[in-house]
Amino acid sequence: MVLAGAEASTAVAATHALDGEGWRQAGELGLALLLSAVIGLEREIRQKNAGLRTHTLVGVGAALFMLISKYGFTDVLETGRVILDPSRVAAQIVTGVGFLGAGIIFVRRDSVRGLTTAAAIWLTAAIGAASGAGLWVLAVLTTGIYFLVALVFPVMTRRLPRSATAISALQVRYPDGRGILRQVLQAATERGFAIDDVSAETVGRRSPAGPAIVEVALHVHGRQSVNELAAALSELDDVDVVLASDVHAIDE
Repeated sequence: MVLAGAEASTAVAATHALDGEGWRQAGELGLALLLSAVIGLEREIRQKNAGLRTHTLVGVGAALFMLISKYGFTDVLETGRVILDPSRVAAQIVTGVGFLGAGIIFVRRDSVRGLTTAAAIWLTAAIGAASGAGLWVLAVLTTGIYFLVALVFPVMTRRLPRSATAISALQVRYPDGRGILRQVLQAATERGFAIDDVSAETVGRRSPAGPAIVEVALHVHGRQSVNELAAALSELDDVDVVLASDVHAIDE
């Protein structure tokens, strides 16, 4: 009888220890708010689609899910019959945020954009979950790692040698019949680019009596910046539009 009473007291004490709707949990939620907002502010300053509000809501939401997982079912716990497993909700956070991040990634012709922002959202959810789990040291450390990767790594990446074989894309639109394609190819080769593929199509006319407007797509490779080549091509007479997709460009 004494042993049974001790076990019951231990179970009640454990239940009260898990009963979490107080200042400690509010502090963990506030930590998630602070850290996720800091990351969101950096994204907002860079004028990304997912900025301050998105990252803050993701981080706070992940923290709340963790708190619910840890403390939200204490009223139904029963020793030996109902077991609490907070890790199950954490796993679902990873899956759910993955779908949110996938919606930010988009492909335009030969380039992919949004990967870094999607990864930032995924990391913010992890920081929020760590805050909600009470792992504030890991949450703060991971936030610092994020800023190291987001701010320092791009500077390092720009100093790396460029691949001479990676293919970038250019689109140039101009009036037909004025020898502009010859000037475009000459400008590209003078800057050390090799032309892998050239295709052209007529996209309309400026006026019914005017020349046809041609859009040329070029695939080039070289060690120089394709964006600088695009800037030079845009200075050519009669060139209407120049679009560049630099394979070396950093997706921030």
